[in-house]
Amino acid sequence: MSATIQPFFDSATSTYSYVVSDPQTLCCAIIDPVLDYDAAAGRIGHASARRIVDYVREQGLAVEWLLETHLHADHLSASAWLKGELGGRLAIGANTTRVQRTFAGLLNLGGSFPCDGSQFDHLFEDGERFFIGELEAEALHTPGHTPACMTYRIGDAAFVGDTLFMPDYGTARCDFPGGDARQLYRSIQRLFALPEETRLFMCHDYLSAHREEHAHETTVARQRQDNVHVHDGVDEETFVSMRQQRDATLHAPALIWPSIQVNVRGGVLPEEEDNGVRYLRIPLDRM
Repeated sequence: MSATIQPFFDSATSTYSYVVSDPQTLCCAIIDPVLDYDAAAGRIGHASARRIVDYVREQGLAVEWLLETHLHADHLSASAWLKGELGGRLAIGANTTRVQRTFAGLLNLGGSFPCDGSQFDHLFEDGERFFIGELEAEALHTPGHTPACMTYRIGDAAFVGDTLFMPDYGTARCDFPGGDARQLYRSIQRLFALPEETRLFMCHDYLSAHREEHAHETTVARQRQDNVHVHDGVDEETFVSMRQQRDATLHAPALIWPSIQVNVRGGVLPEEEDNGVRYLRIPLDRM
C-alpha cells in the first residue's frame, strides 16, 4: 500500500519535514518538523509548523505519530508544539538516551534532568514494526551521524534522516559526540540492501555546485549508482578515511546548542526561571 507523502521545506535550515498519510484511513505521521528560531533576537516562531497544521486540517487527517529521525543539531523540533495542536504520539530511537546523557553533561542540565527518554511517548527498538492507519512501517536503527539515528520505512518509502543526502551531495558528518564514520558506512549498506526501487526521502538538501533546485527524493538504485561519497565500489576503509578528513574541515552547525537543548526535551522549551523568562545555554569552548 502506497502512502501519500507531502514535503515541507524550511529554507532557513534547509530541512525537509513530511506528512505521511494512509489514503484509506486518513491517519498520518509527521516526520522531523521544524520550530522557527531567530538566533539574533532569541525568538521562537511557528510559521513552518503552522503550514503542517493547515495541511493536516485541510486534508482531514488524524495524527497518530510524530516521528523524529534523531536529535537534530541544526534545527529546533516543533514536535511538542504540533502534538499540542494535533495530538499523536511522539517517538524516536531507543539510543536517544545515550545522546541525552552526553549533552546533559555538556550543558550541565543537572541531576533533575532525566536521561531516560521519558520526554518521548515511545522509543523504537531496531526492527520494530508499527502502523500508520493501515500502512505498515518499520523503524531501522541507522547510526553513524549520531548513535541514535533511525530510518523509518513506510511502504515503498524510507525516511533516512541525516544518514544520506541527495546523491550529488553525499553523506552526513560523523564528528558529533558519539558519531562514527564506520557505523555510518554500515548503516548506509543496510539501506542499500533495500529493494532498488525504494524511494528515499532526505531530511536536508543543501544543494551541490551542480544543481540550482532543491530536491528531497531519490531511490536506492540512484544512491548506489551516483552517491559521490558511497556509491557501489567504495569500500569501508576508503569511505571512513574520506569522511574523517572531510569532517575535520567542517564548522559546528550554527544552531547546535539551541537545537540540542530543546530537542533532548522532545521539543519542549526550557522552563521559565523566576523572572518569567526562558533561557538557552551556550557553553563556551566545549565543541
